[in-house]
Amino acid sequence: MTSGNTTAAPANQAVLAPPALPRPWTRARMAGYAIVGLWLLLFAGLAIYLYNAWRIDLVETYGPKYWSGLKTTLALVAIATVLGAALSVPVAASRMSKNRIIGAFAYAYVYFFRGTPLLAQTFLIYYGLGSFRPFLQEWGLWFFFRDAWNCAILAFTLNTAAYQAEILRGAIDSVPTGQWEGATALGLPRWIIFRKVVLPQALIVALRPYGNEIILLLKGSAIVAIITVYDLMGETRRAYSRTFDFQTYLWAAVIYLILVELLRNLWDWIERRITRHLVR
Repeated sequence: MTSGNTTAAPANQAVLAPPALPRPWTRARMAGYAIVGLWLLLFAGLAIYLYNAWRIDLVETYGPKYWSGLKTTLALVAIATVLGAALSVPVAASRMSKNRIIGAFAYAYVYFFRGTPLLAQTFLIYYGLGSFRPFLQEWGLWFFFRDAWNCAILAFTLNTAAYQAEILRGAIDSVPTGQWEGATALGLPRWIIFRKVVLPQALIVALRPYGNEIILLLKGSAIVAIITVYDLMGETRRAYSRTFDFQTYLWAAVIYLILVELLRNLWDWIERRITRHLVR
């Protein structure tokens, strides 16, 4: 029985939500806005300085050299990343092996290259192996190790392979064991299970760490300038040694920043593409 003056609202009538209250200005919020404002002022001041200090003669003289160094940097990072990815697969498999000897060797490799600086590894390969020149010449390997570019490729490949192996191993371990058990119950071979079921899921998990590793490798590539590889930083050092104008380093920093931002946006796009089936 319905009371006298009470009427039911129509079923299709939308219920209006109460207006949202404005966010309070807490100390943390004000501090955050202040920090962002300081960063904006810093970047604005840097942009104004670079505009006022612009020297067209420097750009005309060293611009082509910067471009050549940039191509060297990108080639170094690309080759080391691809070779490191290929090497990381057997290393990760060895890390997950039930054979203790194989697992121990893989663990020692990963432990060394993740636990020592990339600079020290590059020096050990370029300068350290030079001490064994007679042995390398006897085995016909000196032609490779006498070239700074080859030593840089080798050092960066071994370094990134250790990191990528741990990324891949962790991503594979994150896949629930039920995926293995369910596919095994269907009678699928173990290799097919790994390639068709486990690996695609693991790569989604590993995608973001892979992007971070490439960014770190890109920024770490600047150290090859110390072993006479004229990458972007090597050309920057040469430009500064001839001009003593520190804006040469500022332009290099801007280029590295642009590269990192482009790579970050590219990785975001790739992640959205491969995970679009997960979005509801």
